[in-house]
Amino acid sequence: MRTSTGFQDEMDPPRFTFNPKEGIDNPALVVGDDPEPPGLLGPRLCHLKRLEGQSFGFVLRSDRAGLEVRGVEPWSPAQRGGLRDQDLVLEANEEFVHNGDLCRVVRKIQSCGLQLLLLVLRRDEYEEAVAMGLDLQVLARSSKGPGWSRPRLVHVGRHPELGLGMTVASLEGSRGRFTVDPVAGGPAEEAGVLAGDRLIWINGVPASTLTQSTLNRTVKLAGASVTVLVIDREGESCSARRGTPVLPVVAECRGLPHAARTMRLVKGHDGYGFLLRQERMAGSKKIVHVLREVDAGSPAEATGMQDGDLLLAVNGAPVEDLDHDAIVMEIRRSGDRVVLTAMSTPGRDFYRQLDISPLLFHEYPDERNQNQKQNQGEPSETCRSRISREL
Repeated sequence: MRTSTGFQDEMDPPRFTFNPKEGIDNPALVVGDDPEPPGLLGPRLCHLKRLEGQSFGFVLRSDRAGLEVRGVEPWSPAQRGGLRDQDLVLEANEEFVHNGDLCRVVRKIQSCGLQLLLLVLRRDEYEEAVAMGLDLQVLARSSKGPGWSRPRLVHVGRHPELGLGMTVASLEGSRGRFTVDPVAGGPAEEAGVLAGDRLIWINGVPASTLTQSTLNRTVKLAGASVTVLVIDREGESCSARRGTPVLPVVAECRGLPHAARTMRLVKGHDGYGFLLRQERMAGSKKIVHVLREVDAGSPAEATGMQDGDLLLAVNGAPVEDLDHDAIVMEIRRSGDRVVLTAMSTPGRDFYRQLDISPLLFHEYPDERNQNQKQNQGEPSETCRSRISREL
């Protein structure tokens, strides 16, 4: 039975449980350590899962063959996920990155949160594929099987008359599984929801933990908008066949209301013209790094910096988990030029609710930081040191 997103009231607020072993809505991929049968040429999918504050436990470097995995640490998320030394990375979170810019791929991995999907080839398989003249991008795509599609992370605003413009119904006989249908011309359809989409989660809450009544309640309490992770039926079936979870880190972003800003500062006679303070986020024990006291007419003001912005990255490297002194040292090391990435406090609160990094969908300008080397195919010393530390 279909239920409109007008949604009924209930006396008690919903209580949700989440088993981290299950990933988000789908069973987690388990990759064993058994070697593949000889003679089979095909990419291998590795699902890495880390804890808060833990690294993935490997080094990524660039050579003539592409992006190579090195230094896989024993008992690390990388080793448990099936990653091996000398693996060559074809895709990171379903994006083809072979022979891509090393620093960009590192930033993508640093910003993905606690889960990472890597599609890799053994070096001998890579050499065999090159000798056969195979297109590696075609090889990567064919490994997914028919019907593969990326999930969509869609932000839907509520219309005064049409509401969210979608109906959600439970799949018969399947607890925690819902199908979504948008109203023609309504907000959901315009935002990117398609007829027959499967609902993976809503406002960061996995659909697998919800009943129809708690889903109704969740949408009603959401207010003026909701953010949903959806995937079409064929894509869901393909993910199930591959044994991969449907995660926001592999999704296409559709209309999220907040975005990080990258600011390129050149030091003036009186410095950059702002203060960096370490503060406790309101209503949370989390420590954040806040840009304060932006001077009028300063280089900081010229880039659009505003008092109260939260600092997310310095020269492309995430800094939310660093202490104040380490961030100050990184800025000073940049000399007279620095690239800062920041977000407003409401934006950071929005991403905290969804439990995803505010840098997940942020694209840095193509121009590299002037403090980094420009040698094509070879990372700078700064980038190389970050790789060994962050991944």
